[in-house]
Amino acid sequence: MTPHFNRTAIFISLTLSIVMVLGVIFGAKYFYETYAKEPVAMSPVDSPLADSPECAQLIASLPSRFMGHPRAEVAEPAPPGAAAWATDSTQAVTLRCGVDMPFQYTNYAQPTDIDGTSWLQVRDMTPQSTLTTWYTTDRAPAVAVTTFDDQRPTGLEALSELAQQDQPRHPAPLSQLKAATNASECSALDGALPRSLGDYQQDASISPVTEHTTVWTAPGREAIVLRCGVASPPGYAAGKQLQQVNDIPWFEDTTLARGTTASTWFALGRSTDIALSVPQDTAAEALVELGRAIAAHTPADA
Repeated sequence: MTPHFNRTAIFISLTLSIVMVLGVIFGAKYFYETYAKEPVAMSPVDSPLADSPECAQLIASLPSRFMGHPRAEVAEPAPPGAAAWATDSTQAVTLRCGVDMPFQYTNYAQPTDIDGTSWLQVRDMTPQSTLTTWYTTDRAPAVAVTTFDDQRPTGLEALSELAQQDQPRHPAPLSQLKAATNASECSALDGALPRSLGDYQQDASISPVTEHTTVWTAPGREAIVLRCGVASPPGYAAGKQLQQVNDIPWFEDTTLARGTTASTWFALGRSTDIALSVPQDTAAEALVELGRAIAAHTPADA
């Protein structure tokens, strides 16, 4: 017996299936074009030269694609001297022209050459963040490129139109502290400090700008700096809160932390005061490791 098929029902089912597939396709396309590719929001930052003719010329000459992403619209109110590229709203690369150099750009910063331009890498230290901002250190006006995945800003040929000019550096951490009269007692500590602190390493190519100073660096991070033989902390007074870490009482002077991601700590109770500038997310480990060396190689205050 030959089975009987209801062709009308089959045709209706096929038609409904095709309509549903097309609906999904067009719905996804509509979502992508309407929401996923929304204009890129860019908050205002200190960019004193963003309105300069040089920045206007740079923005006009930027490529339609950069780092694998198409040029995107910047959400209103769009800051001057700004541009963006994005595959979708969660994968945006932004550029700002005429920015101030970050406080991380000191004598201890180590720029990287990319396509003939010198860049300073500054990572966002927010937990789970992969944002990195790169600052040109040899162009005027200065340019900042922020990537969402730590990539290097390669292929930005338009930068060749800017003047080659080294950007001024900010004072090195702890360099503006007054020296103590008994700094000579630091000699034993100078050679006893650890070569590494977590991801940080001492770099022999860095020449500290002050005596009895040791510098540890890590890619994209603000340096850790220890300086032995400094005058009493300017913000310290009797009754101020101290943090005891093993044998060393530490005082955090928050008045010295403006414009930087680092805290300034002072090891007290020794024959001479010792200052430490360290990024906040690394401070706990650094206070322990360096405290051991300080306790072992500097005499206690009589």
